[in-house]
Amino acid sequence: MEDTALKADVQASRDLARRITRELHKRIIGQDEMIERLLIGLLTGGHVLLEGVPGLAKTLTVRSLAECMDAGFERIQFTPDLLPADVIGTMIFNQRTGEFAARKGPIFANIVLADEINRAPPKVQSALLEAMQEHQVTIGGESYPLPDPFLVLATQNPIEQEGTYPLPEAQVDRFMLKLRVTYPDKTTEKEILRRVAVQPLADLDRVASASDIHAARSAIQSLYMDEKIEDYIVEIVHASRDPAAHGLPDLVPLIEYGGSPRASIYLSVCARAHAFLRGRGYVLPEDVKAIGADVLRHRIITSFEADAEEITTDDVVERIFAATAVP
Repeated sequence: MEDTALKADVQASRDLARRITRELHKRIIGQDEMIERLLIGLLTGGHVLLEGVPGLAKTLTVRSLAECMDAGFERIQFTPDLLPADVIGTMIFNQRTGEFAARKGPIFANIVLADEINRAPPKVQSALLEAMQEHQVTIGGESYPLPDPFLVLATQNPIEQEGTYPLPEAQVDRFMLKLRVTYPDKTTEKEILRRVAVQPLADLDRVASASDIHAARSAIQSLYMDEKIEDYIVEIVHASRDPAAHGLPDLVPLIEYGGSPRASIYLSVCARAHAFLRGRGYVLPEDVKAIGADVLRHRIITSFEADAEEITTDDVVERIFAATAVP
């Protein structure tokens, strides 16, 4: 049973999520799932990668999210000529003192928008992703901690487009969630046309502070998860590694590599956040199902045979969930 204190914490923090969502919808029409997933990343401290063609409001949504918070924000437009120092900073010589001093780069912000991350060369991508993992950077042989909270929200265009450097699987794995942003339906697009084409962007209020985010993260960590749900998560991830042992022999030739323990960790974290956003102090199997594809699509590597048969990672994840017994 939920105790009174936990209920109060969940309700207070859920009100925070509602305030942020309300502000975002002043500018963003539709894209409810993208907004919710960005909130999950914000409220758990997990980095998020958004993939979709240009013009789907990815950048606008991330920038608007930052404007809702009383926190530092930086946007890095990734280009092929970008250098690692342009991201993390460098040492500069002070002629007055005759000494070198660190000039910190845009990575030193609470929310960093890495726009079109797959347009930067691998060295720049590695510099950013190392900072994401370590929460610190090294400039001139000295380590500098990044601010807390620290969150990277990255966008990328589909890898089929020219002039891109696809992120290696090991680096994509640093992102807790990978979202596929799709086109709006006709009704939503008509509303976009009516509002956005003729009106300036709405001003947003700052409705969240760093302390609010920390309080929400503590509330999410306190949510109850039954051992049966834990077993359910582990079963799903293990099915991606050894599908034959889980009654899915047809997936064996389609999977090159399954999910790592990081997949299990993030499924647990995101399922808690998903339950939290619905005002519950406990996790249900539906929470795991709802977030499963976004956590697993970049952690299960399909084979050449799957590519030849045009079977995507999302298809594989759907089969695994369908074949795994729900507690």
